[in-house]
Amino acid sequence: MKRLILLLISLPLLSSCSDQWGWYVVDPTKKSGLANLKFLLSGLEQTVLMSFTAIAISMVVGLAVALPGMSASKGWRRFNRVYVEVVRAVPILVLILWVYYGLPQLMGISIGVFGAGVLALALSDSAFQAEIFRAGIQSVSRGQYEAAHTLSLNYVDRMRFVILPQAIKRILPALGNQFVYMLKMSSLVSVIGMQELTRKANELVVTEYRPLEIYTILVLEYLVLILMVSGVFRWLESRMQSDER
Repeated sequence: MKRLILLLISLPLLSSCSDQWGWYVVDPTKKSGLANLKFLLSGLEQTVLMSFTAIAISMVVGLAVALPGMSASKGWRRFNRVYVEVVRAVPILVLILWVYYGLPQLMGISIGVFGAGVLALALSDSAFQAEIFRAGIQSVSRGQYEAAHTLSLNYVDRMRFVILPQAIKRILPALGNQFVYMLKMSSLVSVIGMQELTRKANELVVTEYRPLEIYTILVLEYLVLILMVSGVFRWLESRMQSDER
């Protein structure tokens, strides 16, 4: 993936590199420029790994929070509403700082930069995931519930084999949007020292003093990465739609 992104972001620069504007710092035809590009891309693995881990955790937590929101119990529905409203109200940057600096003092343990980033991103996204899952589950027709009940399936089996497969097909575009959102928000974890794409760009700006050129490459990195992820989700969506025909 790193080589593909390097190729895609290098092509438009080959014809526009100019010493006057400082594009030589990211010119892939020059040794120093190629080294700088590789340094910028070295944060790609951490960005993708952190985003994948956070989205996986947030989906599990979001589903666990969404189910009580559809319970007949008023107490469970209140728990769902309080969790969603409180978590959504906290800015993600504030949550990252609180998890990294405050949580270790409360719990007496060190979770590290990566762990703090994943936990903060997953916690913030779980509230949105809960609403997405709730909407998806509620969109399944009542007849599907009745059919599952006729087959004598218990609650877990009804959700696992009947309701959730249909709900996931309907919410796949929203899940894709949240993953794209997670990739973009992962850049905020650079404030606590996470060596991801944005942190690498900031470090290179300090040494090269070329913010325009370096941050342009950063924009292209995220653009290519997000376009690739969006393409994967569109492919999955089309496959699921074709399976229904």
